[in-house]
Order: sequence, then structure tokens, then C-alpha cells
Amino acid sequence: MVRFATSLSKESIVDVEGVVSLPKETLKATTQQVEVQVRKIYCINRAIPTLPINLEDAARSEAEFEKAEQAGEKLVRVGQDTRLNYRAIDLRTPANQAIFRIQCQVENKFREFLLSKDFVGIHTPKLISGSSEGGAAVFKLLYNGQPACLAQSPQLYKQMAICGGYERVFEVGPVFRAENSNTHRHLCEFVGLDAEMEIKEHYFEVCDIIDGLFVSIFKHLTENCKKELETINRQYPFEPLQYLEKTLKLTYEEGIQMLKEAGTEIEPMGDLNTEAEKKLGRLVKEKYGTDFFILYRYPLAVRPFYTMPCYDNPAYTNSFDVFIRGEEIISGAQRIHTPELLAKRATECGIDVSTISAYIESFSYGAPPHGGFGVGLERVVMLFCALNNIRKTSMFPRDPQRLVP
Repeated sequence: MVRFATSLSKESIVDVEGVVSLPKETLKATTQQVEVQVRKIYCINRAIPTLPINLEDAARSEAEFEKAEQAGEKLVRVGQDTRLNYRAIDLRTPANQAIFRIQCQVENKFREFLLSKDFVGIHTPKLISGSSEGGAAVFKLLYNGQPACLAQSPQLYKQMAICGGYERVFEVGPVFRAENSNTHRHLCEFVGLDAEMEIKEHYFEVCDIIDGLFVSIFKHLTENCKKELETINRQYPFEPLQYLEKTLKLTYEEGIQMLKEAGTEIEPMGDLNTEAEKKLGRLVKEKYGTDFFILYRYPLAVRPFYTMPCYDNPAYTNSFDVFIRGEEIISGAQRIHTPELLAKRATECGIDVSTISAYIESFSYGAPPHGGFGVGLERVVMLFCALNNIRKTSMFPRDPQRLVP
């Protein structure tokens, strides 16, 4: 039996029959504090003798590589592309097991919190006739002979559901972006966590939902996922996320002023680039002691066509972005709920109004003031765990270069 067991290749699937016993001395190199005295062993599925990547290599931390280098040893480093090419093996590393269990918890908590606040879960089409967001970053295809595209967002349909009297809705579903962004934080397909709600008095009602939602997610992960976070930390060390019980809100102009005072020149009515976002994140943490904050009242020129302009100054909007560790994770706003203004803004943004006529028309039947937000599930997990690449939090990522496995 021992000879048979030693002949089995690594990662083969086996059934073992034996007697479980407690060892006299504490076990240090195992995950369980018991031993199995093996009586029988069966090979259910034998792995090939030489695997394309070695699990021990894929599970090593940067500290282990540095230690080996100092000792004059040369360890095999498994690159990102190689990991993704053989993802079925790579997913077996302890860190990857933990990352996707954390992701599951974030999604569950998103649903749980919004359901507790009287939101209704919905499902919207991913095959649509026109762009969801405006612009050219859509995947185009033929739908029974007519041009169509994959939805960049459930935005228009969330709003139509609000017009349909649902008051508060949310969706968890795939989102498609045809941007040629080969960055550490962009994917062509990701899981969108979206919500939309009626506004009674002020669009800060939406910000308050985000505040409660994310504080509850962060608390849940910190308190109930200690084992998973420790496992990730062993391979990819990170500082625990700092956040406030009541989330900090700053105006866009206050953010710009903080950057200016720190010596960064920003276009007054322009959008923040990645570098400026990261710097603002560092400045906010130094001043307010939080990695998580809301920046609101963005200029009209940098927001989508359906964003409500400010009543006191139409050069600005009732909109906001939310940041974790200096990177944007949420974009949200109060939406325009009058068809005339909506059509005017769509035209000004270069969108063919005929392609979204059903959407605009739905506001002609009586539509309440409303607002909402969208966030990428993979980006939340990446930033909470301070990982350096969003591909680490997408089980089978789709970026401009990758369509397999």
C-alpha cells in the first residue's frame, strides 16, 4: 500500500480509509490537529506526472522569494499569465481559496443589507439595442440580424424599474466594457453590484445607504472572515482597511483644494486621473484617518448624460464617487427624471436619442426623483485586501488580451 501511495502523482484525487487519532505532540506543518492511520487508499483520478505549474511555487509569498535569494537559492516564480492559463490548478492555492470565499461574503452581504432596507432584487437584459452609458466602449454583435451590444451597465433598466413603482431595486450581474484598458484595475467583464432608489428630499439618502452598506461589509469581513484574511495576508501581506463609523464626505472642490495645497495641479472642472486619486487617498488618510470616503458634487462635464445638474449651479452635478485606498470603486448620482432634460443632455453628449427612446419615454408616464450607484465586486475585494491586480479577484478574468480559459 505504501509503495502504491508513493507512486501517486501530486494533485491526484484519492479516497483514504483509516482511523482518526490525536497525536501526542502538537502538529505544526498541517492544517488539522489530528492524524489518520491509513488502512486503505484508492486513487479516484490520477493527475498527470508533471503538472504545468507547481502548487508550492504558486503559493509562495514575496518574503519567501527574498529569503531564498539571500540564502543563494533559486525558487520558481509563477507569473500572472501562467497562473491564469492554468487557473484550475492556481485556484487551489490557500490564498486563492480565501480570496473567492471573501468575494462570496461581499456579494451575500450586499444582498442581505439592501434586502433589509426594502430593496427588491431584479434582473435586467444584457443584450440591448444601444449604449447604456454613451460613448463607443461597447461590445457590438448581431441580434437576429439587427445591430445590438452587450450592456455596459443595468443603469437604464434600474431607472425604468423605479418608474415602474418598485421604489428601491438592486441587481448583481455581469457588466461588459469594451475599453482597451490594460491596467491593474480594469476588466472587460466584471460582476456589477448595482442599486437604484427613490429620493424623498436629498441625494445624500443614496450616500447614506452606501455608508451603511460598506461599513456593514467591512465589519462582517473583519469579524467573521479572520481565517481567510490571515491566509491571504500570508501570501500577499496587507494593512487592514481603516474606515470610520460614519463615512467621510468631501466635495469635489475640497478634494481639488487638498491636492493643490499638496502641490498637485488639477484642471478645475476636469476628472481626477489615477495618480491624483491615489494622492488624494493618501492625503485623506493622513488628515482624517480613513481609507474609505465619498467625494461628491462633480462637474457636469465629467459625468454621464443622465446625471442631475445641481440646482444652485448647473456646472456641477448631484453626483459622487466612492474611494477605497485611493482608488475609485463606486460612481453614483441623482438621475434626471424629466424626459425633456434627459433628451437634451443625451443630445449634448453625442448620443443618438432614437437608440434610447424607450428609456426616455418611460419618464413621460410619471417618474419620481431617484438616484443610485454601481460598484464592481472584483474591485471591492481587490482593494479591501490591498491586492495589486484585479485579475487576482476574478476567477476567470476577461481583459483586452484574454478570452480563455
